[in-house]
Amino acid sequence: MLGLTLESIFLMKVMQSFPEEALEHVLSFVDSHRDRNSVSLVCKAWYEADRWCRRQLFIGNCYAVSPAIVTRRFRDIRSLTIKGKPHFADYNLVPEGWGAHALPWIMAMAEAYPGLEELRMKRMVVSDEALELIGKCFRNFRVLVLCCCDGLSTDGLASIAANCRNLRVLDLLESVVIDLRGNWISYFPDSYTSLESLNISCLESEIPLSALERLLDRCPNLKYLTVNRSVPLEKLATLMDKAPQLTDLGTGTFMSEPRLELLTRLEGAFSRCKGLKNLSGLWDVAPSYLPVLYPVCSGLTCLNLSYASIRCPDLIKLLSHCRNLQRLWVLDYIEDRGLEVLASLCKDLQELRVFPSEPYDQDPNIALTEQGLVSVAVGCPKLQSVLYFCHRMSNKALVTIARSRPTLTRFRLCIIQPRCPDYITQEPFDEGFGAIVEHCKDLKRLSLSGLITDRVFQYIGTYGKKIEMLSLAFAGNTDLGLHYVLSGCKNLKKLEIRDCPFGDRALLVNATKLETMRSLWMSSCQVSYRACQLLGQRMPRLNVEVIHENGSPESGSEECTVEHLYVYRTVAGPRADAPGFVWTMRCSPE
Repeated sequence: MLGLTLESIFLMKVMQSFPEEALEHVLSFVDSHRDRNSVSLVCKAWYEADRWCRRQLFIGNCYAVSPAIVTRRFRDIRSLTIKGKPHFADYNLVPEGWGAHALPWIMAMAEAYPGLEELRMKRMVVSDEALELIGKCFRNFRVLVLCCCDGLSTDGLASIAANCRNLRVLDLLESVVIDLRGNWISYFPDSYTSLESLNISCLESEIPLSALERLLDRCPNLKYLTVNRSVPLEKLATLMDKAPQLTDLGTGTFMSEPRLELLTRLEGAFSRCKGLKNLSGLWDVAPSYLPVLYPVCSGLTCLNLSYASIRCPDLIKLLSHCRNLQRLWVLDYIEDRGLEVLASLCKDLQELRVFPSEPYDQDPNIALTEQGLVSVAVGCPKLQSVLYFCHRMSNKALVTIARSRPTLTRFRLCIIQPRCPDYITQEPFDEGFGAIVEHCKDLKRLSLSGLITDRVFQYIGTYGKKIEMLSLAFAGNTDLGLHYVLSGCKNLKKLEIRDCPFGDRALLVNATKLETMRSLWMSSCQVSYRACQLLGQRMPRLNVEVIHENGSPESGSEECTVEHLYVYRTVAGPRADAPGFVWTMRCSPE
């Protein structure tokens, strides 16, 4: 106890003397997984209490720990959240067959935790066998969320429907599902009544609407319903009439021949959904049907139009009825005029995402510029999160955004043309992004684009003390940029880099920093195979994976650069399921 004050020693003894039952009761009120992890490090007694009473578990990387380690430590997990592939998998940078298989985890959970009630997975490969195991082994299973997962089919969903009699949530957000049997919804038993949330928007095949209607008839507590594009507008009113209690609705296609009867039915259906807060879908929208939404617009807090090709004049009409929005996702059809209207009306807006309608068109006929984002930053005092795709930007605009909205916690800017400079001065965006990190003290997530020099990374290292996730592409001049980030960002957890001139020296000099992070991903940079070997030898608590799809990296010179590098901390050692294009750099034998 060298270095501890008498007060600290006294407090430790008091904490260790807590009765186990009292301590476990106190810990049951600690919900944050980070706080629970910190609690378990206080002392051995608290570690043991956490081991016995923890019910919820978050695993940010499925290879950071093994199922066996988890089941040895925790005795009765009821809710598991686990992430698999790196974030860059969303941009097709992680090769097919890389890993992140869910089956080993579910097999271990089935044996150790038969009382598991909730399972949330992201970017995992979830086979039908894994889904069948869930349906058969967890006696009171309630929640299944599969976000950006693949490997499953409608056969697996049929097994979940048939066997999980207490299922409340089935969410397949942006997952890839192979259609082997279109009538899987009919496998829910006639006695099944517990469904509260259903998201099947990712399905590409037609949904058996009669089975879905019967399911809605039996589930009076259903609050969240998101269907896929195949559901016609004519059937939407029928579904809504069966579930007027909905608070979240994702529609199918929103197009049909204009008919007064259908307009009247839809307007009535929306009028009866008085509690609707979130609206999404609106595929293939016909502007003539947008007025049917007006009865619910004043109550909406979240509006996702990222699949809705609504042009600016019609968007302005719709947004003029949505004054209480807190979150808006929309295509660039909104243009600067629409964002100006949004800024003038929606003073509670907290999150804005603007996506490109034609991401590969270098000269779109759309009037969306930096001015639209400036309008929202100046006009929306509660704005915290931004994702903005555009074709031009200026340092002046970024400085204005930073000074107007220092409360930003997430700022992701994608200038679609790589290494594009300030369109006014032709200068790099050093001043603009420097202002963002200097003024936005609570910034946790940052994505950069455009022409950027090492000076920006010096600003990030100096001011970005709370940044946890940083994404870089086509940026920087030298290794010094990476060094500034790794040596300066004390809270950095995830760093993802592509097409940047960062190489061996910054990586090796800051090797110990990588042990404090969750992961580092580098694609098409200047890291040599030799540097990866040295990193693996020096840092045994890291898995250093070199990913080469075009032959073995060992066949060339050690100075040859690697295609992809994935580094992550682990207590489980090198993984056993690495495919042939993944080489794990191992530490030298003693």
